[in-house]
Amino acid sequence: MITTGNLPVASAQTLARPRFASSNSERPRRPAFTLVELLVVIAIIGILVGLLLPAVQQAREAARRMLCSNNVRQLGLAAHNFESAYKSLPAGWASRGNSGEPGWGWATRLLPFAEGTNLYQQIDLGVPIDDARHVSVRETVVSTFICPSDPFPNSFEIGEGDGHSHDHIRASSASERIDDGSHVLFTVAKSNYVGMFGTQELEETPYRGNGIFYGNSHVKFRDITDGLSNTLMIGERSGKLGGSVWVGNISEAAEPHARILGVADHTPNHPSAHFEDFSSYHTGGVNFMRADGSILFLPETIDLQVFQAMATRSGGEWQAYNN
Repeated sequence: MITTGNLPVASAQTLARPRFASSNSERPRRPAFTLVELLVVIAIIGILVGLLLPAVQQAREAARRMLCSNNVRQLGLAAHNFESAYKSLPAGWASRGNSGEPGWGWATRLLPFAEGTNLYQQIDLGVPIDDARHVSVRETVVSTFICPSDPFPNSFEIGEGDGHSHDHIRASSASERIDDGSHVLFTVAKSNYVGMFGTQELEETPYRGNGIFYGNSHVKFRDITDGLSNTLMIGERSGKLGGSVWVGNISEAAEPHARILGVADHTPNHPSAHFEDFSSYHTGGVNFMRADGSILFLPETIDLQVFQAMATRSGGEWQAYNN
């Protein structure tokens, strides 16, 4: 810069530098989405979400089914430990004569072998289940007895009943459940796992089942002459037609024996099945535990004769098939 006296004088370069006025009209414009492009993007996202959701749901159900099979496996291990300790499997339910009481079932006796010792110690096995001192026991939800795929509540109000009927509830009428419209006895915790009674009519021969569990049963492994790996011990039942329980045979309830035992009258998840049959919300079948402790996912398409042969402990069906 050249100074003349006390006043600064701009250099020639400074004077020659052009000055441009900034203007919004001179700024470069950025490209924007058109409405059609935006709608296309939204449609693509919708299609991707539609393809992804079934896969997510399928993965979740696979995890729930795995957890369910693990529950059945834990019950199988507990049953084997019980048999090792007492030289026989627990009774389907304990009863004085044919009264049905006190009624404590096979699942109750497995509690000490399935991390349920504290709960088991609260039970007086000589006092009926419906006694007032067992309120907290009846209402205790045991996670090992719950299938995560079953959508029904883990506790329910059990209805009063006076017998058994094949006509009142079928799987095709899921809006009607066994406790609907009945006088309520009390609240009880649910179980999604029942013992195998066999193939006979449960209400006609409750103390003479041809499966592993029945009233006052004390089946030993040596009594299972069809083979441990050929005989079903425990299976699933969903809450679609009503609630099953882990505590045992509640004599005043509707379908008291079927609340803890199942019958191979129909194939799993059969559309015409009765309450005492086996069912689940798993796609395609039901989890079972065989007497040897192994877990088996029986498909809905299993032949009924094969299923019933697996339900009996000493029917001799396997020898007949092999011959």
